[in-house]
Amino acid sequence: MASTTGKVSSVFRTGLFNGKVAIVTGGGTGIGRAITQELLFLGCKVIIASRNEQRLASAANVIRNQIPRDSPAEIADIQCNIRKEEQVQRLISDTIKKFGKIDFLVNNGGGQFPGPASSFSLKGWNAVIETNLTGTFLCCREVYNQWMGEHGGVIINIVADFWKGFPGMSHTGAARSAVDNLTKSLSIEWANSGVRVNAVAPGTVYSETAAANYSDKGLFSRAIPSIPAKRLGTPAEISAAVCFLLSPAAAFISGETLKVDGAASLYSTAGWEIPDHKNIPAYDWETDEDERKPKPKL
Repeated sequence: MASTTGKVSSVFRTGLFNGKVAIVTGGGTGIGRAITQELLFLGCKVIIASRNEQRLASAANVIRNQIPRDSPAEIADIQCNIRKEEQVQRLISDTIKKFGKIDFLVNNGGGQFPGPASSFSLKGWNAVIETNLTGTFLCCREVYNQWMGEHGGVIINIVADFWKGFPGMSHTGAARSAVDNLTKSLSIEWANSGVRVNAVAPGTVYSETAAANYSDKGLFSRAIPSIPAKRLGTPAEISAAVCFLLSPAAAFISGETLKVDGAASLYSTAGWEIPDHKNIPAYDWETDEDERKPKPKL
């Protein structure tokens, strides 16, 4: 599968986010890392945040070495457990102190574990709800109260493919579904402050980080038959959707959740069977760059 650790490019024009400042929670791994890398490629200054301080700093150092010397982009890391109100408040205030403003917030940080609902302890349930729902709310509230309420901005919440329920991970399904509704509510409450709020709902997306979180090695491959595109998604495809919603091209879009799932949320095999195919290839920064160059005329 495509990697997010090597060469980085984008479908968007160079310099699109020059002068912009973003926070990406969970920005050092998986989908969050892809979002961070693409924002940097587009000239943005990015703060990445997560609980694990050592892993966060290591990721920031690696990504920093990918930034071209002539780019205005910068990356910095701030340790933050988004479940802790005071740490979220500090994340926002320290970002403003460092970069002077916040244009974008990408709420990508989250976590869950597989299992039937009947097996969840209250502690386990609360941990997932607090991370995925309460943590997202705290980040939204603080960025609004400390900056965006007076200056505007764009918030993107990363949710999940919960549209048919989420058996096996009902705790995160409940939390992410609530974030979808929170997205709608905030887009109305904060519209007059110039704040757009949208969400992106990835389908089954493979990354090495995601795979490492689950002991079931067949978890991802078993999803492919239920995806009309007949493949898994890539982190770069989620990143591209996020960058679109952050960009001026989405200036009239707010309160929406963009599904990036190869039509999996719509598909049922009853009455319409999609055969295996390779006709919807994955987007990848490295392999697609050459394809975007002008082709010689015949």
